[in-house]
Amino acid sequence: MTDEVILYTNPQSRGRIARWMLEEVGAPYRAEILEYGGSMKAPAYRKINPMGKVPAIVHGSDVVTEGAAICAYLAEAFPQAGLAPKPEERASYYRWLFFAAGPLESSIIDFKTFGVEPDAEKQMMVGYGSYAAVLDNLSQWFMGHTYVTGERFTAADVYVGSQINWGLQFGTIEKRVEFVDYARRVTDRDAYRRAMEKDDALMEKA
Repeated sequence: MTDEVILYTNPQSRGRIARWMLEEVGAPYRAEILEYGGSMKAPAYRKINPMGKVPAIVHGSDVVTEGAAICAYLAEAFPQAGLAPKPEERASYYRWLFFAAGPLESSIIDFKTFGVEPDAEKQMMVGYGSYAAVLDNLSQWFMGHTYVTGERFTAADVYVGSQINWGLQFGTIEKRVEFVDYARRVTDRDAYRRAMEKDDALMEKA
């Protein structure tokens, strides 16, 4: 398998998460920039991701979509970066990676974007329960942990950190001190800055 990764993205999308992860692992990659409503929905790209959404990566014959999956895949495909979980870190790594991709994102979209908050009865039917419960659960974790798995930065922090950082920037996550401090830690990295500079430059050209 070739080491080069093809990243399908748009600078105004969750593709920023995948680019950050690629910069973290040091993988050789090239970015294919897709347009909303245009090349993103074209038949050629739908062969890669039938959903017509970004990000997606192609690595040899492997295709991976969904931000959390891309982070986990790249950590294992490029183990020299040391961002995959150690055996003793796996529980918290997978727990919070999927928590951010599921309950956290779903509750933010429902409550903050659509203005929908399930009542007490319906909270038993949705995976996240309530927006407040999700934030309380996540904030309690970061009251006692520097990173997702404890004291070491991993691929899970790229995804969880992106969700929290965006939430703080756009006002969809409360500015609790534990979230603010965590976001500052995970974004104070050379790989993060490189990734953001590249996507910001693309936005300036648009």
